[in-house]
Amino acid sequence: AERLGALADGAAASGKSAAAVAEAYVSAAEAMLGEDVASNRALGAHGADAMLRAALGDAPAEGAQIGVMTICNTGSLATAGYGTALGCIRALHERGMLKRVYACETRPYNQGGRLTAYEIVADGLPGTLIADSAAAAMMASGKVQAVVVGADRVAANGDTANKIGTYALAVAAHHHGIPFFVAAPTTTLDPTTPTGADIVIEERSADELLRTRGGEALAPEGIDVWNPAFDVAPAALIAGIVTERGVAARAPGAAAIDVAGFVRADA
Repeated sequence: AERLGALADGAAASGKSAAAVAEAYVSAAEAMLGEDVASNRALGAHGADAMLRAALGDAPAEGAQIGVMTICNTGSLATAGYGTALGCIRALHERGMLKRVYACETRPYNQGGRLTAYEIVADGLPGTLIADSAAAAMMASGKVQAVVVGADRVAANGDTANKIGTYALAVAAHHHGIPFFVAAPTTTLDPTTPTGADIVIEERSADELLRTRGGEALAPEGIDVWNPAFDVAPAALIAGIVTERGVAARAPGAAAIDVAGFVRADA
């Protein structure tokens, strides 16, 4: 937005016509669209590599495939195209190495059911929609070899804020020994925020839990509601932060990921 605003202001200040300013704005937006899709594809490739290495080792057997779990929507409907976490899953599928994607419904707003499931069907990916509360049971079944989620903000120590339910997935994955990855562009990494405790979590309307969109009651009037939009997965539960420029990995036994150092090294 800042890039486009500066471009429009500069074009206007130069005395160009309104049509010329609009044309410059559209051209820049189209260029940014291409950049974002290319960035997502690079991120997806890094994510596929990281998940395969973590789940299958450095030399997977011919024909090997993995099951992957995700939450919320991180695909073409959330980005300019291809996606972040869903982009990693798409990259696996393109290599013939995705056995199945398990999409959590993502209550209470159901982005997983409404959006991710739509993209899975539209792309012909082998996919299964599950209730959020079924995630741990699905992991226990042995059908999930990796978890990959998106991010709204990644703190300097690797703590990651994402859609509510992400923390629970990270805990369940850790218990079952399943590698848990965060997929996020470098623009989501925030080295100025020390830890996840410094991230303010938005709370959404109680109506999302109390009634359907059609107004039908889901719970009795008068009950208190706590409806945070996001939660924070601690870096100690994250195997690595996947970006378009590589993976910021957590060292074995470490409680944090040096995101600030990763950003500095990439600058």
